[in-house]
Amino acid sequence: MQFGVFLLLQSPDVQPSPTIYDNAIKQAELADELGFNTVWLAEHHFSSYGYLPYPLMMAIKIAERTKTIRVGTAVLVLPLHHPIKLAEEIAMADQLTNGRIEIGFGRGYQEYEFDRLGVNINENREMFDESLDIISKALQQETITYDGNYYKIPETAIFPKTIQNPHPPFWIAAQSPDSIKKVVQKGYKCITGGSSAPSGAVKQNWEVFQNAVEESGAGWPQEFAIQKQIYVAETEEEARKELDNAMWHYRLVTSLRGNTQVVEKGKAIEKVLDNEPDLDTVYDEWLIFGDPETCTKKIQKLIDTTGITSLNCVFKIGRMDNEKVMKSMKLFATEVMPQFKDVIGTGQKATVKQ
Repeated sequence: MQFGVFLLLQSPDVQPSPTIYDNAIKQAELADELGFNTVWLAEHHFSSYGYLPYPLMMAIKIAERTKTIRVGTAVLVLPLHHPIKLAEEIAMADQLTNGRIEIGFGRGYQEYEFDRLGVNINENREMFDESLDIISKALQQETITYDGNYYKIPETAIFPKTIQNPHPPFWIAAQSPDSIKKVVQKGYKCITGGSSAPSGAVKQNWEVFQNAVEESGAGWPQEFAIQKQIYVAETEEEARKELDNAMWHYRLVTSLRGNTQVVEKGKAIEKVLDNEPDLDTVYDEWLIFGDPETCTKKIQKLIDTTGITSLNCVFKIGRMDNEKVMKSMKLFATEVMPQFKDVIGTGQKATVKQ
């Protein structure tokens, strides 16, 4: 099992930018010291939901401040970038991190961001497909010429070239059955299960992924990463006190996805939603919150019901202060993570073709 630390750089109360960045870098340094495999960085724009518009720049900074941990984007929102320029930036990041970069791509889901960059979110799927095709070819071929619906590129060579061959590992964020199938067919690695997704949805995504692998004939094992909010406390009572932070995240991401989010001078305003799940269900089924024993049991459930190979951990959630975040990371790394280092989801083993 691979373990990652996922950084959103959120601030419900719009804290000063130096504080947000200093805390994120400290978390990345601690992740390196504790033996996590990867730090993942999310791209977001124009609201306090995320202070990180340029993950590749942050990845280079983190690589300078750490020793061995890999650094990845989860994700770069392809329709918001020109693909040939982004291919250059990926190659440059690979050089400056000395080949420690991983690249996750996504279509994007926040219309609020798309509108402010003049991009039609209703075309994000087609734009994503073209962009991914261009980036893949640009990083592998000596030159690229492209004549698409969205991008037309005369013969072009990019510099620098990547250290990793043929390019850094590519991950694709996929939630819908169609998207998951496409990831498998193209031979890329899959990130699924939004950090506050219920366990049933994660299991359903695994079943779609499993069927897609079988239909494609790609063979097993396959990389399958799940993202989860995690808070490890000394006691269950202490862990439950942080549910408000998880609900802040749930409310914002739901509103942003539905384009109903209110943003005032950059501050994303939290509003209680209709038909919210009860807190016991959120705690028991959606989150990996609890004391070390409870968190271990919840991860074991993922092991037993999916083919998970990587767990990306969102430790900094909502207003949770940095001291609590760092303590939770330490408890997770010492009390929980060692039990799964040599384990992957049983779904992988059950379907491995001999």
